[in-house]
Amino acid sequence: MAESQTAGGHPTRQRDGWVTPTLVAFCAASAAITVVAGLVQVSFGSYSMTLLEAWEAVVDPAVLFDGDAWRAFLLGEELPEMGSNSLVVWEIRLPRVFVAIITGATLAISGAIFQGVTRNELASPFVLGVSSGAGFAVLATLVVFSGLTTFLPFIATAGGTVAFLIVYVIAWKGGTSPVRLVLAGVIVNMVFQSLQQGLFFFADDLGVVQTAISWLTGSLTGTGWSEVRMAAIPAVVAIVAALAGARQLNVLLLGERTARSLGMRVETIRFGLSAVAILAASVAISVAGVVSFFGLVVPHIVRNVVGSDYRPLMIGCLFAGPALMVVADVGARLALGGTQLPVGVVTGLVGGPYFLYLMRRQRSMGEL
Repeated sequence: MAESQTAGGHPTRQRDGWVTPTLVAFCAASAAITVVAGLVQVSFGSYSMTLLEAWEAVVDPAVLFDGDAWRAFLLGEELPEMGSNSLVVWEIRLPRVFVAIITGATLAISGAIFQGVTRNELASPFVLGVSSGAGFAVLATLVVFSGLTTFLPFIATAGGTVAFLIVYVIAWKGGTSPVRLVLAGVIVNMVFQSLQQGLFFFADDLGVVQTAISWLTGSLTGTGWSEVRMAAIPAVVAIVAALAGARQLNVLLLGERTARSLGMRVETIRFGLSAVAILAASVAISVAGVVSFFGLVVPHIVRNVVGSDYRPLMIGCLFAGPALMVVADVGARLALGGTQLPVGVVTGLVGGPYFLYLMRRQRSMGEL
């Protein structure tokens, strides 16, 4: 049996039977939280309806089993006739929940992969500069090339890839190291954030500026089925690739020397897995904006519950990420009554102190 390291640096044996009762209970609890928080989310809005009416609209069989309705939702065809409550819930409120689910899942697996390939628990798309690079590309599209908004997931992926390539080049010195990757990521993150701010000088439309500001802080307000359609396929690709790469991540955690002795091409695998993480993060950024620290916090929560084996860790992230994102969005929407906070503000208020806690706890900046 192979050995890997826990978040605290202690070796732990991996067992072939990785689907444990703890993992099943954790995923079930996360799914229940997602459902409950989603029902709370669809129950509030400017259109007045009772909680019971909102929940009845969610399970309305006239919509659930209507092929025309699902073609309208998923393919953008014309909506069939439906009741006003069902129309508000299914066309306006539920898509926001689905976007939150996609965003939470992709950011969580992206953070988990980055922490594995760098063997550093401080790594995340935000810390490594991927979020700011993808953010700059999307912001440039919104401000300067607004006609290309249909291709935002691909544009965000290109921006995140360029940022990570720059990080990789800066960190390369006969190979890379976890410390150099994180430090290079911090530098690149600062540069791209400055470029983002500079783009506002090219915006002459106040509406575009307001949209860009909302997007930079990470917001699910106004998201709909178009965002779900735009993000769904790239998200599925990223998730499947991440699950397929779980075994390679386990080997990387054994250390580069051990991984090479087992026949692994470390830099090739590291770069390939990083590409998957970039795609996952870019999907989330293209529809929800820059949601800070989410990819840092969620993998730690899951790791503390299910352990460091990346097979259950990835599965746990796919359930915990949506649960925490939907809860954060509900908190952002209801915290100030009628005023909606960007969800990125909520995750930043939680993730920032947690990042400092991790820095204080680590004995070294090198490994998980």
